[in-house]
Amino acid sequence: MPQKTAFIYHPDYLKHDTGPEHPERPDRLRASLAALQQSDVWEQLIHLDPTPASVEQIAYAHHQGYSEHIRQFCEAEVPLTHDTPVGHASYDIALLSTGGVLCAADAVVTKKAKNAFAMVRPPGHHATPGHSMGFCLFNNIAIAARYLQREHGVGKVAIVDWDVHHGNGTQDIFYDDETVFFFSIHQYPLYPGTGSNYERGSVKAPGTTLNVQMSSDIGDDEYITIFEDVLIPALQDYSPEFILISAGFDAHYLDPLAQINLTADGFSILTDLVLDVADEIASGNVVSALEGGYSLEGISESVVAHVERLANR
Repeated sequence: MPQKTAFIYHPDYLKHDTGPEHPERPDRLRASLAALQQSDVWEQLIHLDPTPASVEQIAYAHHQGYSEHIRQFCEAEVPLTHDTPVGHASYDIALLSTGGVLCAADAVVTKKAKNAFAMVRPPGHHATPGHSMGFCLFNNIAIAARYLQREHGVGKVAIVDWDVHHGNGTQDIFYDDETVFFFSIHQYPLYPGTGSNYERGSVKAPGTTLNVQMSSDIGDDEYITIFEDVLIPALQDYSPEFILISAGFDAHYLDPLAQINLTADGFSILTDLVLDVADEIASGNVVSALEGGYSLEGISESVVAHVERLANR
């Protein structure tokens, strides 16, 4: 069995220019990378360089022509939406961001690593089949799920999204698909306003979507209880072969865009709970991909806590 955690990162991720005042800025990765490099876990990791996803792979989760639409807006440096600015390089970097998550999936499915963390940007979980929004261009985690199924023969996949915002794009992509289980725990009400408890999957895939809405000022204990009492039994019932984590760290108590009070220690415990159930039902197959997190202190200490738990099983 492989004994190390793969870490996927590329300095070109810093070149996605959202402007100096935008929450989703390159400093998020700079701070997280510096914190990891100063931690004891850094030398324990397998460091892998990603390559860009192909246009064909983007179409695993998005409509035909969607990637060309994104390319044209980036080339013209026209914002995709009011909250999703892009620069000339953003299209290529978004392909590299998706490619980073596919690289992580490759490392785990081929047993090169025991698990993996892809520290990528731009994030992805708000991107729907046909629309970018919420700082997201391509839905990295959704494309990775399809990639595992189509190129590696994986059957059922589960996605655990603990970003503080509902992963509406991921839900939309898989709402009719019984081969992908999607769980999202998120503050409500909050952007994008989706993710109600009654959204449970379509008639084609009943029960394969599970949303848990959390009120503001909730902390570690409440999240841990939801994972133990709701998520883990659901995963045990579904029995996926692979678990993907949309690892947003904007539920941290310092984050400026939300009002949930998780700590870095809380994220450590959530990580352990997912790893435990993955060991039980999914041969330990876990890939985590960065989503949100907009306090530099909050994201950096949470990334270190998360990666330490991935590495120190």
